[in-house]
Amino acid sequence: MIAAIHQPQYLPWLGYFDKMLKADVFCYLDNVQYKKNEWQNRNRIKTANGWQWLTVPVVFRFPQKIGDVGIDHRGNWGHKHLQALITNYRRAPHFERYISVFEQIYGSRWESIVELNLSVIKCLREMLGIGDKPDVRASTLDCSEEPTDRLIDICRALGADTYLAGPGGVEYMDLDRFAERGVQVLTQRFEHPVYPQLFHGFQSHLSVVDLIFNCGPDSAEVLRNANSRS
Repeated sequence: MIAAIHQPQYLPWLGYFDKMLKADVFCYLDNVQYKKNEWQNRNRIKTANGWQWLTVPVVFRFPQKIGDVGIDHRGNWGHKHLQALITNYRRAPHFERYISVFEQIYGSRWESIVELNLSVIKCLREMLGIGDKPDVRASTLDCSEEPTDRLIDICRALGADTYLAGPGGVEYMDLDRFAERGVQVLTQRFEHPVYPQLFHGFQSHLSVVDLIFNCGPDSAEVLRNANSRS
């Protein structure tokens, strides 16, 4: 059994869901320290002038964990994000099919970034046809605080004998420790697919919403057919 483990991100990119596809079970790492200016509260969409950040404002005090980080409601961020999607994707082939889902998301009040992210990811998974993939939050498991042992503990708790790591995982993991505890490590290899987009040229590494609005029901096939291996 293969387990993949990753922080819950906001509107994740295609590689995030590729990892989910390759795993038998996916664990949301919601009990590690929140990192500013990464992907836990922001991602990118395509506009006529290039890519644009969509950032959820948060209330954060170092060293809070991801699951404890709240959302700052002083600005109407949800309305701004919805309007950004409408402005930039209203001419996309499958805009009408999916925009109501985002209207519901951004019409709700979310108190924490992790609850927002998990709800958004759930919706995106269903759009990609992987809504039934088993998943779990790391905060519900008994695992070590040490980075490598934490990953191994999660794998063992889930009954997985293989861990699917991201490309940068080997930089901080103790691979010998995995071997000692009987967990094999595979490294994700993902080559970003090219698909039809609005505006001039192709921009990679955007939020998966770009793929979904442009390719609709074919998005799952585009992702599955990407040159990806582990």
